[in-house]
Order: sequence, then C-alpha cells, then structure tokens
Amino acid sequence: MDIKKLQKYANLIAKTGGNVKKGDSVVVQASVEISDFAKMVVEECYKLGAKKVEMDWGCMDIAKLGIDYQDLETLSKVEDHEVAKLNFRKDTLPVMIYLLSDDPDGYANIDQLKYAKAQQAVLSVTRPIRAQMENKYKWSIAGVPSEKWAKKVFPDLDTDAAIEKLWDAILKTARADGDDPNFAWEKHNEDLKKRCAYLNSLGIERLEYKDANGTDLTVGLIENADFLGGSEKILDGVEFNPNIPSEEVFTSPKKGVAEGIVYSSLPLSYNGEIISDFSLKFHEGKVCEVHAKKNEALLKEMVSVDEGAKYLGECALVPFDSPIRNSGVLFYQTLFDENAACHFAVGFGFTNVIRDYDKYTNDECHKMGVNESHTHVDFMIGTKTLNINAYTKDGKCIAIFKDGNWAF
Repeated sequence: MDIKKLQKYANLIAKTGGNVKKGDSVVVQASVEISDFAKMVVEECYKLGAKKVEMDWGCMDIAKLGIDYQDLETLSKVEDHEVAKLNFRKDTLPVMIYLLSDDPDGYANIDQLKYAKAQQAVLSVTRPIRAQMENKYKWSIAGVPSEKWAKKVFPDLDTDAAIEKLWDAILKTARADGDDPNFAWEKHNEDLKKRCAYLNSLGIERLEYKDANGTDLTVGLIENADFLGGSEKILDGVEFNPNIPSEEVFTSPKKGVAEGIVYSSLPLSYNGEIISDFSLKFHEGKVCEVHAKKNEALLKEMVSVDEGAKYLGECALVPFDSPIRNSGVLFYQTLFDENAACHFAVGFGFTNVIRDYDKYTNDECHKMGVNESHTHVDFMIGTKTLNINAYTKDGKCIAIFKDGNWAF
C-alpha cells in the first residue's frame, strides 16, 4: 500500500476523527499486529499538537487464552489498578482513538456463556464510570487490516494480496482515497446534517419498517429526541467524528415502544463469532423471540446480557446505495457493515440525541425513553426492498425510505 495514502488516512483519523488539538492528551487503542500503522496515527497526533499520546496495546489471541484458562471469578474481576486507570481517564478526558483489526472469528469455540457472565460482571464496574464520561470527550473508531481479518474477507487470495485489497476497500469506503480526505469528510458531513435537519423538522412519532423479507416492525420515537449523523459535539461544543466510515443518520427510539418482527440482512460478528440469518420479534418494545440459522444460542445470550439488552437503543437509517454496499465487500466488522444497511441496536441508547441534553441528567434522559444497558450491539436489517414510513404528530404519513434508499 502506498505509504502516502496511509499517512493521509492516519491524519484523517487524528484530525477529522479525534479532532486532536494542541495540548490534548490522546490514548490510542490497537492490536500489536498493526503497530506500524498505529505509529503513524501517534505521529499525526503529535503533529497536530498533542502533548502526550499513550498506547493501549491488545492481542486477541492472548485475550482468548485468558478466556480459555482463567476461571470465571478471575475473568470477572476488574483489578484496582484498572479501575484507577479508568477513573483517571474519566477525570482527564483524553481523546480516545480506537483502531479495529480483530479477527471476526477470533473467539470461535470459546465458552460463550462463561465469557458473557464475565463481561456482565466487568461492565457492572466499568460502565458506570464510562457513563460519567459521556458527551465530555472526543473519540473516533477506524479500521485497519490484519492478516486474519483480511483472509476472512478475501479467503481466495494469499495473505499479502488480501491485506492489500482490504486496505483498498477501507480507504475507499472511509473517503480516504482522494487527494484531501479531510475536505471530503467536510462535504459528507454537510449532506448528513441536511438530512438530519429535514427529519427533525417533521415531528415524527413512530417509524414503520416493511420489507419483502418479512420485516414488519413499528418503532416509537422520543418526542424531544433528534436524529444525528456524521460529526458530533461534546458538551463544550468541540466537534469530532466518532465513526470512520459513517453513512448513517440515527436516533435512539423510545424504550418500550416496538411491535413486530425484523429480519437480519447481513451476518453479525458478536463476541468473536458470526451470527447469521436471524430474526428478532418485539412486543411492547422488548425482544420476546429470536431465531437464527447459525449461532441461535449466542443470539439469545446477546439479548440476555441484562434487562436493557432486550430493548432497542438505536435505529439508524443508511441508504442501500451507499459506498460500502456498492463496494461489494462484506467486512464482517460492524463499523463497516452497519454503514452498508439500515440497522438497529439492542442495548443502551444515546443521551445526546435528546434536544438540549446538557440540561438533563442521564437519569432524566432514561425516563424520557433512552434505553439503559451495559451493552450496545448493532445488527443490519436494510435491503433493496426495505420501505420506511414516518408517522408524525399531526397525523401525516411521510415516506422516508423507498426500495432501500432515501425517499427525499
């Protein structure tokens, strides 16, 4: 891969993604396997004026050994030094940059029940601390090829060719393959903001999803919640782009208001395994039935992490005619695949969708209808036959999606 293209991508992640400014502290989380590119991102952060960049290194293979060999009590424990580090970040609010490269099948054949119980215990400690950081710090997630991820996506190519092709796909779909990726994102954000403004002007009470594949679901929206898309702002008004790439316009639906059934349109990589060809049925907003041709037991565990995992935390609108869908690549990575199709998420919702959210506590936002949970899992439901109608407070029915794409 052309080193200049990679440097532009690293700059995009640091500048447009994390919006690193002079004096910022930064934490970059990455696998040891992608250390060369992580070094580029670190250097770009320093060039933008970061005073310190700290690395959080990981290794999925080593993490899997921990899951296999540690007992449940050990795997579930959050050590005092880990709590102290998380509290330090809560107090100092560094820019967080996450470089994703994990093998989609990396946790195949682990004891998923043991892992789920351990994760629930860990999140019960870490989630309340992270909740205190919400909307106060800049963060961004971006993808970087690893050998196993590349071979999963392009199994018929040798490893080097697969990595090269995955790099091509990532740079193209992240709008990082041109002369000025940062400018390309500026224009892209403008388009997403216009779509949000239109949707927010309608006064939508509920969305009705219908698809030839059997999806027939009605989802209620929170009265004073907005649709967001592209760049976001922390409480002090500083802008950042949390997801690179991003094609979605999203909001958090109203907890307890969802009726019907929805069918997946793409496989889901969850806890290092693939769930595919699945459906979720909702009654009074809650998942009441699930089915899957592959890994149904894991799907059931996914919606049982806690009580909030059975409710929707996000509904996102993504046109079928999007760069990621048009690439023809199935990434087996939610960051990319969720931007190839309309999707939902079960688990926690986003308090920053509430209009003037800075005036409310998290508890007040949850009382308005934003779901609370330790988990948040996106799953893709968009197809070329998906239609979505919006029903407004004044009784109008307005087409939002027609045959998989925007109707406006």
